[in-house]
Order: sequence, then structure tokens, then C-alpha cells
Amino acid sequence: MARNEIRPVLKLRSTAGTGFTYVTRKNRRNDPDRLGLRKFDPVAGRHVEFREER
Repeated sequence: MARNEIRPVLKLRSTAGTGFTYVTRKNRRNDPDRLGLRKFDPVAGRHVEFREER
């Protein structure tokens, strides 16, 4: 099986509406749903939720 099928590269976009993104990988077998992480948004200057976009 190809590397990208199990662990795809995905973008995490800020829910604060600043347009800032993080790039990460995830394991589809363990987390089939969309990923949501609380990370620092330097444009907003605070921690906000970042959600997976496809």
C-alpha cells in the first residue's frame, strides 16, 4: 500500500478566520474522522481550534 493512502498530508485551517494553516499528517486507520486540534494562531495572537480541510 502506498505511503500517502494510510498517512495523508492534510492542512489544518484556523477557525478564527485568519486563513492561517498548519500542515501535518494523520493515520486514517486510527482517526477516520476529521481532525481538530487547538493550536496557536500567530495572526490572531491566541490559541484557537484548527480543523482539517480537504
